[in-house]
Amino acid sequence: MSESGHKPSHHSHHHRKAAPKSVPTAVITVSDTRTQATDKGGALVAELLAAAGHLVASHEIVADDPDRIREAVGKGLAADGVCALILTGGTGVAPRDVTPDTVEPLLERVVPGFGEIFRQLSYRDIGSAAILSRALAGLARGRVVFVIPGSTGAVRLAMEKLIVPELGHLAGEAVKTR
Repeated sequence: MSESGHKPSHHSHHHRKAAPKSVPTAVITVSDTRTQATDKGGALVAELLAAAGHLVASHEIVADDPDRIREAVGKGLAADGVCALILTGGTGVAPRDVTPDTVEPLLERVVPGFGEIFRQLSYRDIGSAAILSRALAGLARGRVVFVIPGSTGAVRLAMEKLIVPELGHLAGEAVKTR
């Protein structure tokens, strides 16, 4: 029985068994101000991935600039062996927060449940300010892409409650053909 009191379906159980155990992931921090030394959010993404047995294929910091973000995502999607991308930062509503706007058109399919549930979980922690988050997930070129806020609280929430539990499952689904 799951937390909701429902038995997980045979269907989801079967998919999970077939899911890859380790998902090589590119981590991209979007920030005008962070450096390798001050990028706590990106460092936490990498740490939590590694702790769950996933390979951190790369970790870079790019400016809050649509061209730089597109370039980094394109590189991640083209990289051999990379099965997932996690971008952190630039998800708010300020004019410089362009990560979701830049990444969404690159996705072939949006997975709306990720943003919906992330905001619902955030609401429990931060109250109505959760509506300001434009967290996003989707699939592109057979890879799963997540866009999450840069704060360590948001990173920990997204990684522990949603991304780590479903990363293998989503990565396995992303590469399926019809």
